[in-house]
Amino acid sequence: MIDTSTPVVLDVWCELQCPDCHTAMADLRALRERYGAALDIRFRHFPLAKHQHAQAAAQAYEEAHAQGKGQAYAEAVLARTEELTRRGEPVLVETAAELGLDADEVDTALIDGRHLLVVDADVAEGKAIGVTGTPTYVIGDELLDGSKTQEGLRERIEETADRLLA
Repeated sequence: MIDTSTPVVLDVWCELQCPDCHTAMADLRALRERYGAALDIRFRHFPLAKHQHAQAAAQAYEEAHAQGKGQAYAEAVLARTEELTRRGEPVLVETAAELGLDADEVDTALIDGRHLLVVDADVAEGKAIGVTGTPTYVIGDELLDGSKTQEGLRERIEETADRLLA
C-alpha cells in the first residue's frame, strides 16, 4: 500500500511548444496511474527562446489552470506543437474554447500578462537549480534532464519515488 499522506513531489520543467514534452506526457500519465495521490506532479514552466510561442503558451496554461483545466490544456496544446509553431497564439485560444474554457479570458490574459510573474518565477527557479532544457524532472534531490533523451527516465523516477515512499 502506497502512503499518500505525504506525497512525493515531482516537478516537471516543461514548455508547451516542445515536441519532447509532448512525448513525455505518456510517461506522466503512466506515473499518475501508478502512484495516484502519492506522487504530486507539478507542472513548471521553462519556455525556451527557440520556441517563439512558448512564453504565451505558458501564460495561457496558467489561465487554463486558474479555470480548473490546466492538465487537460497542457496535454491538448502539446498535441498541437507543430500547429502552434505555424499559427501561433490563435491555437492557444482555440484550444481553450475546445476544452470549454473561457477563451476570451485566455486571450485577455495573453494581452494583460497577468500570469507573467508566475512563469518568470518558474524560469528563475529552474535556472537556479540547473535546468537547461525541457523536459527536466526534479524528484527528491535528483535532477533528470530529458531534453537530450528520455530513455530510462520514467524508470529512474519510479525508483526514486519508490525509495522516497518506502
